[in-house]
Amino acid sequence: MADRVTVIGWDGSPLTAAAKSALSAATLVAGAAHHLALPEVPPGAERIRLGSIDLAARRIAGHRGSAVVLADGDPGFFGVVRTLRAPEHGLEVEVVPAVSAVAGAFARAGMAWDDAQVVVAHRRTLRRAVNVCRAHTKVAVLTSPGAGPAELALLLDGIHRTFVICEELGTEREQVTVLTSDKAADHVWRDPNVVIVIGGVGTTASAGGGWIAGRDPGYPPAVRGWALPSEEYGVELDEGESTWLRAAQLARLGARTGDLVWDIGCGSGALAAEAARFGAAVIAVDAEPGACASTAAAARRAGVQLQVVEGRAPHVLERLPEPDVVRIGGGGLDVVTACADRRPERIVTHAATRDEAEAVGTALAAGGYEVECALLQSVGLDTGDWSERERSVVFLVSGQRPESGP
Repeated sequence: MADRVTVIGWDGSPLTAAAKSALSAATLVAGAAHHLALPEVPPGAERIRLGSIDLAARRIAGHRGSAVVLADGDPGFFGVVRTLRAPEHGLEVEVVPAVSAVAGAFARAGMAWDDAQVVVAHRRTLRRAVNVCRAHTKVAVLTSPGAGPAELALLLDGIHRTFVICEELGTEREQVTVLTSDKAADHVWRDPNVVIVIGGVGTTASAGGGWIAGRDPGYPPAVRGWALPSEEYGVELDEGESTWLRAAQLARLGARTGDLVWDIGCGSGALAAEAARFGAAVIAVDAEPGACASTAAAARRAGVQLQVVEGRAPHVLERLPEPDVVRIGGGGLDVVTACADRRPERIVTHAATRDEAEAVGTALAAGGYEVECALLQSVGLDTGDWSERERSVVFLVSGQRPESGP
């Protein structure tokens, strides 16, 4: 019974001496069709065409002899190593690595990638991968059939990005194409491919680079903390955007990387900018041109990028992509109902009176949400003489979709 498997990464370059040695002794070789066609694969070895990695692992575990798995790129980076090392298979894994497809793609583009986000796009994760592309200035997308460059471009509708599409890296059919995202949906792309998505107005890398992979070197902004005071935005915030209400709303939203946040009635843009600082994609909506301009300015000050949509809710919401969480800064019960109809995981808003809070809670409950309400009171004090400077009293109302969990 096999208890050890050698996993060989292949990036199109000649196999190393270690890889050739492992292959020459193999009695079972698993891989894609182009791997099994390599001349180094022993003619007498049993060959398994990789489909389900779990199924292949079970066959390897039951094989009497030496097993080798061939995989594209670095098999330890979003590759087969994780599955093969699962405890249920009982396999000891030895890895002969190669250059990962992501490293190869950035090398072809002549770009640094320590500040890039890396995501995997399957049919089930495509929307979240697109949200990362909305929120970050440099993203590498490992695609799959049905979740490729064309699908990425279609879901990025209204967001301008540049695509560097690397098809069949390491093979004779390798091709690198650079085009804008609005053109990518007009082509048929060959698998496998990696898409580098770049653009936006977020923080760009400094000449000296950063200190942590996967983050823009300027993130977070120089000012430490959340729910920053109004002077950090250069505008006067109204009661619905007060510091402590904003902090509570951000806490209830729980925005995170891969999410799409709607901020409806975004006002100054303070909450929208701070939600984007969590790594979420944000669409900020307001009917007032001045509010839209203020929100764009807040994003620039925070070093983040977000999409600003001028229009009146609820009608403007019909053409927006599906949200994960929603903050409603204004618009009335029609907006609450329209948001509930789109079934985000959480909806957070506020009300000035108990009657208004009850009406919002009733609308959320009618939409199938579990409702929570708290009365928030904050009093700002002048620490010179500890006199009261400002007071804010507001009801925080939030709804959580029951099946979404805490």
